[in-house]
Amino acid sequence: MECLERGYESSGVSSVVNGVSLLYSAEQARRHEVRPGITGWAQVNGRNTLSWDEKFKLDVWYVDNRTFMLDLKILFLTIKKVVARDGVSAIGEATMPKFEGCKK
Repeated sequence: MECLERGYESSGVSSVVNGVSLLYSAEQARRHEVRPGITGWAQVNGRNTLSWDEKFKLDVWYVDNRTFMLDLKILFLTIKKVVARDGVSAIGEATMPKFEGCKK
């Protein structure tokens, strides 16, 4: 995966250009093709137990496959996950590890 190249020097701080973090690869940035909501496909498929790569893949899958029926399914599964407290935190983390950017 190649990070977005914008001619900046990495300072450890997430830079944003046109609302998209420079830490994302072009494929990862596709998650911003839809407006954020209260839940999502990655949240109902592992939540904070997923790696960042897995989350990005699920987010992009949603961008490519979104429908009203899928949104209803996500809403139903979100309620089920919240009630069951499923996937709240990754092992050894309060929630999940910080996203450090894509691998070059």
